[in-house]
Amino acid sequence: MFNIHAPNLTGVIKVLVDGGYTGEKFSNAVEHVINAEVEVAKRSELHTFAVIPKRCVVERTFGWLEKCRRLWKNCERKLSNTLQMTIIAFVRILLNRWKL
Repeated sequence: MFNIHAPNLTGVIKVLVDGGYTGEKFSNAVEHVINAEVEVAKRSELHTFAVIPKRCVVERTFGWLEKCRRLWKNCERKLSNTLQMTIIAFVRILLNRWKL
């Protein structure tokens, strides 16, 4: 399966994902790598507006990441580079919030 060792993610209990990440393969991979449960925040109907609990958290996070030009289009060749750029993007967001 995956040969990823993630010791810094041992405290993660639940992973909240968008509807595009449904499926047993993804869920099993997350459980294998970080031993966490996957919860999907999915829309129920297509053309009607309804507030879905926890979905705003997922959408807002993706919106923050899309402000970073390098993450807007995935132009990295290796997954580890994308991971590092995501971490840098969140550090930038936190620093902007604290105005440091």
